[in-house]
Amino acid sequence: MPYVKLIYAHENRMIAHNVKNLLEQRGIEVVIKNEYLQGAAGDLSAFDAWPEIWLVDESQYERAKLLINEAQSISNSTVWFCRGCKEENDASFEICWQ
Repeated sequence: MPYVKLIYAHENRMIAHNVKNLLEQRGIEVVIKNEYLQGAAGDLSAFDAWPEIWLVDESQYERAKLLINEAQSISNSTVWFCRGCKEENDASFEICWQ
């Protein structure tokens, strides 16, 4: 299965897999390249050893990029306060942890 367009790269393999899962859940076929290459980071540039997400169908690039940007904006959003207990909660929480 050839991969045709790089869509995402990250130094953390778990984050790369999260992006892969997000895209596959939306019907976008991707492959991970360099998944196990981090052990070679001393011989290669650190950036060359990062796991990369590649699209199989280049026509899905804009949709995939939009989904990734939306997911990143959710994780970068601001904290919120619970109306009941006034506790400050991280944006990643949908309900108050109290």
